[in-house]
Amino acid sequence: MARRTFFSFHHDEDSWRAWNVRNSWVVRSQDQIDRGFFDSSVFEATKNESATALKNFLRNGLENTSVTCVLAGENTWQRRWVRYEIVRSVLKGNGLLTVDIYGVKNKMGVVGVKGADPLAQVGLYKAPSGIFFAEWKSGKWVKYEDYTLAVPAGDLWFKAPPSDTVVQISSHYLRYDFTKQNGRQNIGDWIETAAGLAGR
Repeated sequence: MARRTFFSFHHDEDSWRAWNVRNSWVVRSQDQIDRGFFDSSVFEATKNESATALKNFLRNGLENTSVTCVLAGENTWQRRWVRYEIVRSVLKGNGLLTVDIYGVKNKMGVVGVKGADPLAQVGLYKAPSGIFFAEWKSGKWVKYEDYTLAVPAGDLWFKAPPSDTVVQISSHYLRYDFTKQNGRQNIGDWIETAAGLAGR
């Protein structure tokens, strides 16, 4: 069965690194290529769209995917649209994982600096009216602005938060280092693990 993977990343800063990582499967052995490492990346997303149009574009990009792989550089954790892709992935039931790519050289041959985990900047909490997303902003947790509806507990593959204490999305998913953990060889297995955790 084809494993369709959505790659989320900071387009301005990490496009070169992300391109190299997402295409690493090209040089993999034949049996690993056959397992179906496909993606629905958003490299071509325009920055001139309205917020509503861009949300629609990103939701469409996530269609028919079962895993979302967040390729994290130094500042990915701060990016609005990466957070939106994470939230929509949770709502969709996708497997999720973070792969740090700061150690991959950019087009000028320079490595980056390790940033915070983007999956740790988004969380869920329980309120009297339901379960909601929160995001880390200006040193505190606030209600997530780009998706404000309650989340049905039954739609989550993991246990819903029991209180108003925010539970970070990262507590349910795994984080890897592409350079230090031989991502060129192992990223396919990491993606399969993420899919398995979410029952996809």
